[in-house]
Formats: sequence, C-alpha cells, structure tokens
Amino acid sequence: MEWTAKQMMAAALARQIEDGKTYIIGTGLPLIGAVLAKNTHAPNAHLIFETALFEGAPLEIPTSVSDLRINHQASVLWPQYRYFGFQSLAAKRGSIDAGFLGGAQIDPYGNLNSTCIGDYAHPTTRFTGSGGANGIATYCDTIITMKHQKRRFMEKVDYITSPGWIDGPNGRAKRGLAPDKGPRAVVTELGILRFDKETKRMYLAEYYPGVTPEQIQENTGFTLDVSRAVESAPPSAEVLEVLVHQVDPMRMMI
Repeated sequence: MEWTAKQMMAAALARQIEDGKTYIIGTGLPLIGAVLAKNTHAPNAHLIFETALFEGAPLEIPTSVSDLRINHQASVLWPQYRYFGFQSLAAKRGSIDAGFLGGAQIDPYGNLNSTCIGDYAHPTTRFTGSGGANGIATYCDTIITMKHQKRRFMEKVDYITSPGWIDGPNGRAKRGLAPDKGPRAVVTELGILRFDKETKRMYLAEYYPGVTPEQIQENTGFTLDVSRAVESAPPSAEVLEVLVHQVDPMRMMI
C-alpha cells in the first residue's frame, strides 16, 4: 500500500508506545499514534488524556481530547483538579512511562519553547504557554512531535517552556530536576531524532524512505550527527489498513 508522510509519522509515533506501559497523550498526531498503537501492537498500553480521562480505547480518531469518542472503554473520568494532582504524583513516583509534547521551537538538547518568539517582555509572537507540558517534561520522559523546519530546530530557543536535557549530561541535575528523565525522541515528518546517552545532544536516528540525511540537515538550524542514521521501515500493509480504514477513516488528520 502507498503511504503519505503523515501516515509514516503516525506509524513512527505509534512505535514509541510499548504494550502495558502508561503514557500522557495530547491532541493531534500523538493522539492518532496512540490510537493506532492501541489497535495494533499495544492493546494493553494505558493512555492518559489531559481532559482527566484514563485508559480510553477509542475505535477511531477523536477530533481532540475533548471528543466523546475518546471515552470508549475508559476506566476513569475525573474532575480536572484530581487529574492534575494524580499526574503530578504518578509522574514523581515513576508510574508514567512518557508524555507526548510539541512546541514552536526546539534546541539540540530537547528544550522546548511554546511561550513566545523573540524577547519575552516584547515578543513578536505570544503563544499559549505551558499548560501541563512543563510538569510532564519535569517529571517524565518525553516524546516530542515537531514540524521539521530550520526556524523551529534552533541552536538556542527564545524561551524554555519545557526543559529537555538543558545543556548536557548534568544540566537537569544542576537545576534540581530528575537527572534520569528527559526527552527520548523527536518524531517529525522527515525522520526520528534521538539523544546521545553521553552528551545528551540530539542526533539523527532514522530517516523515512524517500528522505535523505542531507535533506534533514538542511532543515535543521544546528549541526546534526547523521553518522548513525538508518532508513526507517515503512508501515506494514496491516498497520496501514488499521490506520486508514479504522483509526482515521474520514482522513481528518492523515
């Protein structure tokens, strides 16, 4: 079966989810990746949504985390204040495997900006800010989704809304953050980037079929190590069948 860049990205996001583990999911492609994972290789993954809903198993993609379709087979629907308390406590105890985040800018160490472009006091653009993203990035491993553009992948972000590895191996510990938690991967429409275990700097791990490492470097505003990059396996016919005909039959996102 033929596949598109968005479908490849959705499949790549789904692969970040392991069966039996717990993840915080947001709106957009992370939502479609999570639903795809639940309907393929990770039926026992536990999904938490910011609308205070736990373990939803939607049969097809909701338009957002407020869409009632997300309630399918959910075990808990709490008031918002109880959700924030649970998320904080569970994250501190290590009960949450990872959270999915996005942003307007990212740097080589996975620090995210979703607050403003330009000077904080006099920005050229003001965004909505953290929401729950800072708490997730503080206490959990993260999987980041970004559009791969040079103006988004920057040597230094204008503002750190959600911490990554800060400035290297000891960056989090020096600031009182959990040193063993941080960004795992950045999934874009071009490939998958990960973080070196020693330096904590981003490197290219996978490039999608039809994309080259050189193309990814051209769309990145800092130097990438591409020496370890391999071509991603395309989504199988079985995964595409579920994605196209069950998860998102109306093609709202893919």
